[in-house]
Amino acid sequence: METLTLYGLLGALVIGIVLGLTGGGGSILTVPILVYLLSVNPVTATAYSLFVVGTTALFGTLRNAQKGMIEYKTGIVFAVPAFIAVFLTRKFIIPALPDVIFTFNEFVFTKDLAVMIFFAFIMLMASVSMIRTRIEVAVKEGENFNYPLIIIEGFLVGILTGLVGAGGGFLIIPALVLFANLPMKRAVATSLMIIAIKSLIGFLGDVGNIQIDWEFLLLFTALSVVGIILGIYLNNFIDGKKIKKAFGWFVLSMAIYIIIKELII
Repeated sequence: METLTLYGLLGALVIGIVLGLTGGGGSILTVPILVYLLSVNPVTATAYSLFVVGTTALFGTLRNAQKGMIEYKTGIVFAVPAFIAVFLTRKFIIPALPDVIFTFNEFVFTKDLAVMIFFAFIMLMASVSMIRTRIEVAVKEGENFNYPLIIIEGFLVGILTGLVGAGGGFLIIPALVLFANLPMKRAVATSLMIIAIKSLIGFLGDVGNIQIDWEFLLLFTALSVVGIILGIYLNNFIDGKKIKKAFGWFVLSMAIYIIIKELII
């Protein structure tokens, strides 16, 4: 087995471990690992990422459901516009993008380059969310949920997920806290359910549009699920909040690396 391939498969394990330790963030590594370590085409990598992220999040959702941590009504209100948006994005918008978007002198801005640069921008946003200290928002009893804003953000997060293949938990969780008045722990648990639904349904939009290596994809996903089991176990001994901040700095450095590699090197 080639060294890069071995590192890529170990990366799948790391994705799950980070998700298990911190409750999110690991999915942001999926596309870079697939592209740079496993030489997967960027557009295909975003599709594979949806399947990996969705399956791994589904595992976490089942675990949270057993604990009664999920707010199903709020989750469905957010998830429905999100999975409609991600499905439409993967089914129609991504295939409609031209292979060459524009050229300037000798510089060629391709679809693959656009995907990676936009993904790096999302990584920057996610890293800031993980690095900064989260302020706990007091839950106001009796306050009605702001469903219109939840629906709008659900649709926007769905488009974002469809474009880059990341779960978008760093956007979903604050929305559930601020607009749905959920306590942080329930927001995190509900977010995993939303990510699982919209990612897996969004992946269906790619079936028929791209050639899928199912053997590779299922192996990568299985390693990620093993990783989340290990991460959940390690969470009993390691402070997930400290790990999340350190991981945020790593994601920030990765985002800068992608921008430099794609635009300069």
